[in-house]
Amino acid sequence: MDFNSHTDAVVEAAVELVNELTEGERRGRPYLLPAPADRLAAASNVLRGLRPERPRADAAEAEELAAVARDLRAVFEGVAAGDLDAAAGQVNRLLDETRARPRLARHDGEPWHVHFHGDGGTLTADWAAPCATGLAIVLGGEFRDRLGVCTAPRCDRVYVDTSRNGTRRFCSTACQNRVKTAAFRARERPGGRRGGEG
Repeated sequence: MDFNSHTDAVVEAAVELVNELTEGERRGRPYLLPAPADRLAAASNVLRGLRPERPRADAAEAEELAAVARDLRAVFEGVAAGDLDAAAGQVNRLLDETRARPRLARHDGEPWHVHFHGDGGTLTADWAAPCATGLAIVLGGEFRDRLGVCTAPRCDRVYVDTSRNGTRRFCSTACQNRVKTAAFRARERPGGRRGGEG
């Protein structure tokens, strides 16, 4: 399941920004916001992974991107909680704040496609606007339930479900395996249900 290549890229950027630049839990452990130098590296790595020609973020931009990531997280949390009104309201607020505006672009051998840039041409606006727009496209389409927050215990990292059947519930294979292993161990413990018994 694909939205379109540009939308896929900016939605994935939103996921990575949230997962790298917001505190919470990851794979069963507390996840603290990286120290400022690491935050700068994390922000730069996310952006350069999607647009290698993009310059590195500076310290102020990394802080701004962390604030954007917190705002983006609220969209995923709204969808995961079944509150699409809250998720849509948050996206609309981000679209208003960034003044996302469409522009046709062609690069990297791709055909013309729509990009959304923020007002002012700053690195933060140039990423916040398309991330918000990508999430708006997802929420406004048939795959609105494909945004989620990991359901593994002690993990709150976000994901976008691109599987055919829309059954993804974990941020990573590591979390999926953690849950399966815990369920297996619970069945094997004395008093637990063993395969086939019951």
